[in-house]
Amino acid sequence: MKFSQMEYKRPNFEETNAKYKELLKNIKAAKTAEECFTAYNAFNDYNIVVQSMFNLANIRKSLNTKDEFYAAEHEYIEEIGPELEKATQEISKALLESPFRKEMEDAWGKLMFTNLEMEQKTFSPEVIEDLQEENKLSTEWADLMASAVIEFEGKQLNLSKMGPYFQNLDREVRKKAVNTCSDWFMAHSEQLDSIFDALVKVRTRIAKKLGYESFTELGYHRLQRNSYDQNMVAKLREGILKYFVPITTRLKAEQAKRIGVPSITIVDSGFSYPDGNPTPKGTPDEIFEHGKKMYAELSPETSKFFNFMVDNELFDVLTKPNKEVIAYMDYIPMHKSPFIFANFNGTSEDIDLLTHEAGHGYATYMAKDIYPYKLLFGPEDVAEIHAMAMEFFAWPWMEGFFGEDTKKYYHNHISTIVGLFSYGALADEFQHLIYAKPEMTASDRNELWLSLSAKYRPWLDTADIPFWAEGRGWQENDHIYQCPFYYIDYCLAGVVALSFWALSQRDFKTAWAKYNQLVGFAGTKTFMDLVEACDLPNPFEPDNLKLVADMVLEWIEGNGILQ
Repeated sequence: MKFSQMEYKRPNFEETNAKYKELLKNIKAAKTAEECFTAYNAFNDYNIVVQSMFNLANIRKSLNTKDEFYAAEHEYIEEIGPELEKATQEISKALLESPFRKEMEDAWGKLMFTNLEMEQKTFSPEVIEDLQEENKLSTEWADLMASAVIEFEGKQLNLSKMGPYFQNLDREVRKKAVNTCSDWFMAHSEQLDSIFDALVKVRTRIAKKLGYESFTELGYHRLQRNSYDQNMVAKLREGILKYFVPITTRLKAEQAKRIGVPSITIVDSGFSYPDGNPTPKGTPDEIFEHGKKMYAELSPETSKFFNFMVDNELFDVLTKPNKEVIAYMDYIPMHKSPFIFANFNGTSEDIDLLTHEAGHGYATYMAKDIYPYKLLFGPEDVAEIHAMAMEFFAWPWMEGFFGEDTKKYYHNHISTIVGLFSYGALADEFQHLIYAKPEMTASDRNELWLSLSAKYRPWLDTADIPFWAEGRGWQENDHIYQCPFYYIDYCLAGVVALSFWALSQRDFKTAWAKYNQLVGFAGTKTFMDLVEACDLPNPFEPDNLKLVADMVLEWIEGNGILQ
């Protein structure tokens, strides 16, 4: 079904809550394993409908934050979501306590029940109002960012549309663009500070009510981190500092030399080559047509997936007024339909976004028939492997997007991925320290960001431009506001994705087969079990970090643009 034809019907709270209670009663009343399966299947099918309505409303609201109908529906869902969570948690508890748990574990695997146990630790009825407040604050940040109107060179642009000016050949244009964006952020600095301060406080309050020492452990449970802990993540950051930060430091020094500046400042950070960055050739329609050709040639499965997405209006990637300035893949389970949301701005990032979100969408599309719904999705660290690896599997088709700039694209893409490790470690340590000391002031947080940036991004000069010079650069990161502790998932997935990239350089067919093996597990394995099952490098092993970093460095020295 085309996205525009998908009917939205508000899930009435009273009716939905009553239905959940009826389904709970049936699960508890089951006298045999068969009755228990039948009762849970009824819940699974009903919940798919409810979740589809939630997701449709959220997608349509993010497409236009000024749409009064879907803005109201989104607000309503934010209110009833935590209330309905009480009922769904009771159903999860009934499953965990069921005399037929073993039979269900035999059918669906123990991991589903491990995750249900973890979910039980993220909710209690006494935090419902706090969860509603957290939802509202998260939406307030998204709406603020979507509302940005930047007056630049006689045009009214949103934040996404300012991206190409950060890569302009004329340094004065880049400088003006960076300063203009800084002015917008500084004009809204009090609101940005206030929203985040309230988020830290409400998340800490929720954690305390649930019996946690701080929000950090709760944040890990929300992300279903069921095979590693904070100490392991801290060691991962140390490995990034040791093996990846030096590579990016070198790449940035070479970039500065290449473009003729003494060091990399915020003004020059996005400008990589003296004759201009690689940009996609052609109109959006032509780019999509090549994307269709790429996925048709990659495999029969990707061809079917991409055609399904295009035919059913499941891409919305062009930048529009009042559209949220983020990128994501969401899923509408009633229609077994992924939906890809992005904001193209004419830079090479458009292609990275297309292939990245297509990786999420492809994995979900391939898992669409998995049952029950709980097993369709893995945790976010696994999902990011799907997405980041897909970026690299698209490499053989990049010439169709970039023409004579293809080699520059390869170098820029690898440089960006390596740089992401530094930024991911920075964002992760920042959040760990923030939630360990929730009493920090706005000034404390900004000073912390500056000190950690000097540690993980020692090459970057803020050029006395206020937004960055004051340590506010983190305030443009949607993950920090909306999904705390997520960002390190890009680093975990990046190690695995780069191993796929290295293998694909030697044996593309074998690499693609292994990728499909990984995708096929969907949500049935933990991150650690998955990399072991697919014989992929465990990012928590320092030797693996060094191995992947060395592979990247070897490729850069043999194929990259170093001058």
